[in-house]
Amino acid sequence: MEEVYEFLKKAQTYYLATVEGDQPRVRPLGTIDLFEGKLYIQTALSKAVSRQIAANPKVEICAFVEGEWLRVETTLVDDPRSETQAHMLDAYPMLKDRYAVDDGNNQVLYLQDATASFFSFTSPEPHVVEF
Repeated sequence: MEEVYEFLKKAQTYYLATVEGDQPRVRPLGTIDLFEGKLYIQTALSKAVSRQIAANPKVEICAFVEGEWLRVETTLVDDPRSETQAHMLDAYPMLKDRYAVDDGNNQVLYLQDATASFFSFTSPEPHVVEF
């Protein structure tokens, strides 16, 4: 899990794929936080991505850094606790002008049952991590 965290931090931007009905949806995100032994992302309850995750929490994350890429298949689980929101906002203080702890819009979710595959142009087989 820490290897995935470090890769996504280095990438700064990753792409989250969800499904809306039968249509895939992909958007760039940039929050990744390691808290209490879980990997978290953040979004807003007011956004379509939140509704898509609520309808189908199975998602994929993809990122690319220096000739290597990562694909994570996972299920996102909402964690509405104040502690997780505060930890995320402390990790990303630039979000504090848009979100606050317990503001009714700040959504923090953790990755559950994740399979992370690291790929490279120089390696024929991916390096796979499960958490």
